[in-house]
Formats: sequence, structure tokens, C-alpha cells
Amino acid sequence: MIVPEDRTTSHSPVELDAHRGMVAQKETEIRRALHDVQADQEALRQRQAELESHLFAAPAATWQEAADRARYLIELFAATPEGRDPRRSQLILSVLADFARLSRHAEPGKH
Repeated sequence: MIVPEDRTTSHSPVELDAHRGMVAQKETEIRRALHDVQADQEALRQRQAELESHLFAAPAATWQEAADRARYLIELFAATPEGRDPRRSQLILSVLADFARLSRHAEPGKH
């Protein structure tokens, strides 16, 4: 029995974008980019949920752990419209600088 040659696999794929107008191509690019952004945002939300689950799974055992938790929450607040207010932004920077300074002094062997 002779098997007919499969002609569909012998041709190169057709680049559909090349056959559409510029407006349609632009709309397709926007849809693709939007899909990528949405996928990235979902992945970020999942990683953030995992971090929060880890950070808040049990009470802080040290001042450093408590400061790390507070730093995380302050940085979340800093990203909000209220946190971007210039006065609050300055307070946030000041508190984070305090945490960094005090953490260095609290490390073993550094006094």
C-alpha cells in the first residue's frame, strides 16, 4: 500500500501577522502584551501571598524578625496613594533608615 505524502507538514508556517493591516497588528501586539502583564501580575500576587504566609506564620522570635515584618508592611503602604504623600514618604524613609541603622547595631559582634 502506498501512503500519500502529507503536504501540510512540508510547507513553512504562514506568518499571519504579515497579512494583516497595521492597525490589526498593533491590536494583536497590545493584546499579547496585556496578557503577559496579567500573567506577571498573577505570578507576583502568588509570590506575595507565599511571602506573607511565611512572614506571618508564627509570632516573631526576635526584634529583627519584627522589624522585617514592619518593614514589609511599611513598604506596602508606601506604594499606596496615601503613602506617596510627600510628608508620609519622608516619614517612611526615616523609619526605614532607623530600622537599617538599629539592625546594624543589633547584629552580633557589632556595637
